[in-house]
Parts: sequence; C-alpha cells; structure tokens
Amino acid sequence: MSKDIQAKIILASSSPRRRELLSKAEVKFDICIKSVDETVPEGMSPAEGAEHTAAVKAMAVAFMNTEAVVIGADTIVVLGDEILGKPKDKADAADMLKKLSGQEHEVITGVCLAYKGKYETFHCSSKVKFYELTDDEIRHYVASGEPMDKAGAYGIQGKGMMLVESINGDYCNIVGLPVALTVRRIKELLARQ
Repeated sequence: MSKDIQAKIILASSSPRRRELLSKAEVKFDICIKSVDETVPEGMSPAEGAEHTAAVKAMAVAFMNTEAVVIGADTIVVLGDEILGKPKDKADAADMLKKLSGQEHEVITGVCLAYKGKYETFHCSSKVKFYELTDDEIRHYVASGEPMDKAGAYGIQGKGMMLVESINGDYCNIVGLPVALTVRRIKELLARQ
C-alpha cells in the first residue's frame, strides 16, 4: 500500500521509533535533521503546540528540499493540564511515572507534511491508562534507562508496555507517529498536485 508513493520522502526526525514505523509501512525515506527551537508559543493548546513543533522541524528541512515530502513530528504526553516532556534526569522520570500511576493520560502526536513550499499540519490523539505502580516498579523501570529519552518517561513499545493497563486509539501514535494516518495524508497531498 505504501510502496506506490511516487515522491521522495524525508523524515525530519532522529527518532528510531519513527524510522521503524515508516519502515514497517514499507515507506522509502531518507533522514535529515536540523536543530530547531522547540519552544511553544504561549496560549497554544497541547495539540496546537505539538503541531507547531512538528512544523518547525519539517520547515527547517523542507527549506533545502522543496521537491521532497518532508515529515516533521512531535509527540507529547498530557496529564490533565500538564504536558510531560522528556525527563531531565532519573528523579524527574520517577516523578512523572508516579503522576501517571493509575491515571489515564493523552498522547498527542503533531505531524507536519511540507512539500513544494507549502505545508499542512494535523495531529492524532490516543488515551493510555496505567496500572497503579509500586515504588519498586518505578525504580526498576527508571533503572533500565528506557524512560530517559521519551515523552512522559515511558516507551509503550519496550519495557514500558508492562505499565499499561489499556489504550484507546492508535497504538503507533503512542509509539511516536500515527503512520497509517500519515501515509494516507501523504497520498492525499500528492494527489492534489
């Protein structure tokens, strides 16, 4: 299904999880990453913020690659009104996991597709509910090192799967890219050209 995309695709992300998801979807792509300011302007909702950061990432790469479809993405974890980014250290990771324990939270991935000087953004939202976690479970998981480069301090595709009681929505979105939705949006974008 994804093999029929007749355009160069560039992923503007260093995430190994996004690379793996696109590869499994049989999308051929290159990787190009530019360092950008990921500060979200005041007043944006979490979904708007994720889309904004995805657009900043995509546009930085698209500027030099106008004939390619550039994919930018940003995944955030939202608990109530609080956005949980990547933990600063092990203590921060443990604090995040304590907050998520027994709670349902939202995982939002903002995506930007940039092509021929234009761009469009969209997002996908999934709900994740954690089991009640013991201090030992949190300590053990943090000690594994897995939480350190992940929004919300967990990776559902790794050891973090043992923390999750249920999900509602797109699993791939929780991993880092709603790949089926993204491929469909790329095809729609190319069909309009």
